[in-house]
Amino acid sequence: MFPWGDDRRFNSYNRFLKQRFGGRVQKLTLDAGFTCPNRDGTVGIGGCTYCCNDAFNPAYCDPGKSIRQQIDEGIRFHHRPGVKPAGYFAYFQAFSNTYAPLTRLRDMYEEATAHPSVLGLIIATRPDCIDNPLLDYLQELQEHIFVTLEIGMESCRNETLRRINRGHDVACAVRAIEQAASHHIPVGTHLIFGLPGERPEHWLEDLSLINHLPLHSIKLHQLQIIRDTVMEAEYRLHPNDFFALPFDTYVSFIADYVERLSPDIIIERFAAEVPPRFLSTTGWGGIRYDQVIQAIEKELNVRNSWQGRFVQF
Repeated sequence: MFPWGDDRRFNSYNRFLKQRFGGRVQKLTLDAGFTCPNRDGTVGIGGCTYCCNDAFNPAYCDPGKSIRQQIDEGIRFHHRPGVKPAGYFAYFQAFSNTYAPLTRLRDMYEEATAHPSVLGLIIATRPDCIDNPLLDYLQELQEHIFVTLEIGMESCRNETLRRINRGHDVACAVRAIEQAASHHIPVGTHLIFGLPGERPEHWLEDLSLINHLPLHSIKLHQLQIIRDTVMEAEYRLHPNDFFALPFDTYVSFIADYVERLSPDIIIERFAAEVPPRFLSTTGWGGIRYDQVIQAIEKELNVRNSWQGRFVQF
């Protein structure tokens, strides 16, 4: 039995959901028609160089549909005979989902929470789209329904953030995460491994920052080069700037990373998945996400290791 309460070798999101809600909770991705400040000219244009929301938006996601309609269609989309989740999370995922006046945000969030099958909200956004009035509202909402704020970091290095056109720096991300956590809102973040100019030794060094942040959860993604993005063009011109990890190497690296990651941080994902038609490169050749998890757990078993075994604060 490990510190998080079960015999898995990492602090799993599924365990958290079962303890909190009594079973599996299905995320329903929503597209509420947001944009981003680095798309509309506020801080930049063109968006992040890797961005392609179509690669992860299910077919039912359409900003022309109401939030209620997308939730209803999402429940039907994810239905599996004989499988009944404990409930659903309304997942505001596409673009920056706090980038609007608070009155509009309240209307959309509360349309989602009014659905009888919705147990909570997951709100994905950028660190420069957070302010105290929003956090005050989410803290109040948290008293009635579960709320998680996903604040994308993507990288812990300012040079990388400039190169991928994020439009904010690391300090901005740190402030936003700390500000949200001070409002008692569970905060998750994303990191992408393989961005141009970075190497595995950098990602392990960056754990000194990650482990000191008040994070509730984390998503770890390998870089995938998506067709027709600015990053695809950059990859064609400068392939040596990228450090794409083959599957077996990635599994070994993730085991190294998990061993040094705070055991208090819940791991939501170990890798990204997009439909193959969006990929510019072959990636891992069709390896499914469940195979990724199995391989990582096998590697930790072989090492007789676990999340946080070698953590240093």
